[in-house]
Amino acid sequence: MGASVTISRLVNRNVVAGRGRTSMRLEPELWDALLEIAEREGRDVSTLVRQVEETRHEGGRTSAVRVFILAYFRAAATEHGHTAASHGSLSRRPDAEAGSTLGTLLGEPEAPRAGVGVNGISASTRPAFTRSVA
Repeated sequence: MGASVTISRLVNRNVVAGRGRTSMRLEPELWDALLEIAEREGRDVSTLVRQVEETRHEGGRTSAVRVFILAYFRAAATEHGHTAASHGSLSRRPDAEAGSTLGTLLGEPEAPRAGVGVNGISASTRPAFTRSVA
């Protein structure tokens, strides 16, 4: 009998990463997810890959991109969405209220949340500055 050959589902595509043009191998579903993230964030895939590389993930570029994709969509998941998809409930998730943004996933400083100003000062106790527009 002949040896069976396993065909990989991974798709090889070129990207321009930190050190120039290179290729990455990802599952088709992950390429679709990465393209969706790029579209949602108004960036091209190569720019996203370079930003993910800057996080210095220990497992290498492809691993870092996979982890980034998971983190991006996990940050967008809500209990309502899980319920609508007939998933079980998660009784306790510490970061459920966090509302991570692309910037925080990429290690960029987080913008102040509504009601919380710079240095943690409440927006309601800060003086309001308005600018009239002619």
